[in-house]
Amino acid sequence: MRSQPMIILGEDSQRVQDKDAQEHNISAARAVAEAVRTTLGPKGMDKMLVDSMGDVTITNDGVTILKEMDIDNPTAEMIVEVAETQEDEAGDGTTTAVALAGELLKNAQELIEQEIHPTAIIRGFSMAADRAREEIDDIAESVDPEDTDVLQQVAETTMTGKGTEVNKEFLAELVVEAVRAVTVESEDGGNVVDLEYVNIETQTGRSAGESELLDGGVISKDPVQENMPTDVEDASVLLLNEPIEVEETDASAEISLSNPDQLQNFLDQEDSRLREKVDQIEDIGADVVFCQKGIDDLAQHILAKKGILAVRRTKQSDVGFLSEVLDASVVSDLDSASSEDLGQGSVRRDEGDELFYVEGASEESHGVTLLIRGSTDHVVDELERGITDALDVVSQTASDGRVLAGGGAVEVELASRLRRYADSVEGREQLAVESFADAFELVPRVLAENAGLDPIDTLVDLRSAHDNGRGRAGLDVFSGDIEDTFEAGVVEPAHAKGQAISSAAESANLVLKIDDIIAAGDLSTEGDDEGGAPGGGMGGMGGMGGMGGMT
Repeated sequence: MRSQPMIILGEDSQRVQDKDAQEHNISAARAVAEAVRTTLGPKGMDKMLVDSMGDVTITNDGVTILKEMDIDNPTAEMIVEVAETQEDEAGDGTTTAVALAGELLKNAQELIEQEIHPTAIIRGFSMAADRAREEIDDIAESVDPEDTDVLQQVAETTMTGKGTEVNKEFLAELVVEAVRAVTVESEDGGNVVDLEYVNIETQTGRSAGESELLDGGVISKDPVQENMPTDVEDASVLLLNEPIEVEETDASAEISLSNPDQLQNFLDQEDSRLREKVDQIEDIGADVVFCQKGIDDLAQHILAKKGILAVRRTKQSDVGFLSEVLDASVVSDLDSASSEDLGQGSVRRDEGDELFYVEGASEESHGVTLLIRGSTDHVVDELERGITDALDVVSQTASDGRVLAGGGAVEVELASRLRRYADSVEGREQLAVESFADAFELVPRVLAENAGLDPIDTLVDLRSAHDNGRGRAGLDVFSGDIEDTFEAGVVEPAHAKGQAISSAAESANLVLKIDDIIAAGDLSTEGDDEGGAPGGGMGGMGGMGGMGGMT
């Protein structure tokens, strides 16, 4: 018995330990990073993603790519979480965060091969990340939330490369105006931006240069009857979450009729109930109704005769936004509704675009709508992603008040400072700090590669510029020159950069800390011997099955 190993796993279970487990995890994480690094920067390429239903998404937005990919690997999914966290916390920088995590793991693997224990690497990475965030605080430039020029530069930098180049200045201006419209002063004297009050609507068939920022909401619906009024000034608006229809019974019911008069009496009662509902709407003073549910044909006719504008099947999100715009309550029961539930404002119809524009009149009302236009659905979708990122980034900048020079300038400066810091670190952690510094230089290298420039020459020139005290020297990917990118208008939010460093370091450390992978069941997949799985080993644990759908 003593000479026999104790077997505690099932027959189909698989296990990978120690260096094999670390290599497996690092390979899977690097595969994710490699999938998105070509999208980095203004010259980054797009990805076409085709899902199982045949729907096509064309984008170079890192988090969108990773969400759409059918990733079937637990380690790779951890790296996807980096992008999702970066998107939630900062709004932009997802590709940078994922690429940096992949590069950190690549450098860590080289250290492991030199017999440096993962624990020492983890400690070194944590020290380097803490120091890098401190250096960002020192490098960052302060910006006044009222400085619309810098905020617009931040928006333009974020949107560059996301299908907005031709109209990026105009769109960036709309983004800054939208953020300023929903910015209020907090009790402690700071600024608070609530993007819940910014609604984004899209429309195809027009150029992006015809996009608009509207004070209020937009409803892409038609009136239920053509002879209803379409423009109502000083409107009293009812937001209704109840059908203007005869209620159906919860259970199936049969009615026995002995003569035609009984049938007519039954129908008359239904009509009476519909008229009663319309009378209730009129009695509380509503002259415009946006209903989330259906409206019966008879009710439509009566509403039109009374001169009340009605719109049915309004989206719940639109009704919720209109409640803020009009300072109105959403009514779920007409029997308990009153005039106090109504919102005050104006409603006008744009027949060309088939839209209702709704503006609030109350001092308590607030909300703006960005109406984004584009030639096709794919163009509009990418514009919306770019503008959503820009809104997040500008709002973060307005709240945080710190910005950095872009174009790889901050990464090269951080790499230089971390190498100097590494000289003061004792033990093997010093090597990990130096590896962390090397990882930062991935950003300017990839920016150069994606722009068709020589990455080695670019990095040499950038290092030389920073060694000579030009801390804001970055790469102009359009001309290939090294210049002060801050002065050139390539400006990034400090908050997003700090978040990217934290996310990348923490995810890399989490992967490095794993030395044993136990998979229950047979996870082998056909085709692994032919290179079908980027991570190798453990079959399905090593692959990302859905990457075949991306070109």
